[in-house]
Amino acid sequence: MSDTTAETTPAGPPAPYGTPSAPRVAVRGEARLQFDPELATIGIQVSARGRDRRTALDDLTRRNTAVLDLVKSYGDAVDKLSTGALSISPELGGGRGERVRAYHGNVRVNAVLTDFTALGELVTRLADLELTRVSGPWWSLRPDSPAHAEARREAVREAVRRAREYAGALGASLDALLELADLGAEAPAPAPAYAMPAPPTGVVRGFAGAQTEAAPALDLEPQRQTVFAQVNARFTMTPPEL
Repeated sequence: MSDTTAETTPAGPPAPYGTPSAPRVAVRGEARLQFDPELATIGIQVSARGRDRRTALDDLTRRNTAVLDLVKSYGDAVDKLSTGALSISPELGGGRGERVRAYHGNVRVNAVLTDFTALGELVTRLADLELTRVSGPWWSLRPDSPAHAEARREAVREAVRRAREYAGALGASLDALLELADLGAEAPAPAPAYAMPAPPTGVVRGFAGAQTEAAPALDLEPQRQTVFAQVNARFTMTPPEL
């Protein structure tokens, strides 16, 4: 009596295409949704000019402190406050020598606000300060905003709807999900996933001089933000009716 051993061939990876009994359908789901902004960023530049370095630096320090104190007075309406570039540079006079005519000082402050009602008043009050330049606002969403997750969910729902339409056109229905991936998950994405902040809506400047009656608060209309998401999906479907 002899023993017979049955040899089995290990199954290889699934083919990148379907079979007559289990056709594959590949689709891309996209979503482009709009949401109200959550953050407003303004840039504040404070300047000073003096005949000597000490005078310019003292004036710049005083004006910078006034800006920081004013922004901080808005409390919880301010999400983030940071100081950027600082510079003190000489201005040379005419002629061949290196005689310094004056010194110029500049400091950059960035403020991020979450209360847009306070934003218009703050911009106006900053513009009333001496030699203060205000730019912005730049409207944006928080990096962890639920808006991003909602756009991704909608992209997935769109992929399923599109795949069902293709299957339905053949008299078939979806059977199983084989793959779901962000666009560019396995290769560099050709474009950013989400909208970038909008460009500044304007610039307001304050100049040295006699103090006048406070200007009314600016009425700023927040700019809605567009969130974009894409996914690639692959399904199997039941045999079509051809």
